[in-house]
Amino acid sequence: MEPRDGRGHRCVPHTADVRIEAWAPDREGCVAEAVAALVESFTDAAGARPAAEREFHAPAAGDEDLLVGVLDEVIFRLETADELPLSTEVADDGAGGLLVRWRTTASGEVELTGAVPKAVSLHELRFGGDGTGWSCAVTLDV
Repeated sequence: MEPRDGRGHRCVPHTADVRIEAWAPDREGCVAEAVAALVESFTDAAGARPAAEREFHAPAAGDEDLLVGVLDEVIFRLETADELPLSTEVADDGAGGLLVRWRTTASGEVELTGAVPKAVSLHELRFGGDGTGWSCAVTLDV
């Protein structure tokens, strides 16, 4: 996937699993777009209202590990707390990690439209930046 102008995300065809792509001018924006793509891969959140605000700190790690850590946390919170992010803000914590803020809702407040991801696959994981911005491609095990 080539980085694009602005921010965005999409699901792309993939055998048996779900593949998402995201892009943004910076690393943090790309992580936020990847979270949106993950949630949109199996829900329609139109009309859902945020019920809570949550924070997550991803400790210092390589860029790919940070991305996987944030996406894994979304899946974990869905499974254990029945929470889904409706919006995501990501900031550099100044120490090599990320501070993530979510506005969340219960999964029952959104329409499920696909298989719920069970894990983030490391196979064919891509995340990085160049002179035009940051992009990632992630396979989600369903």
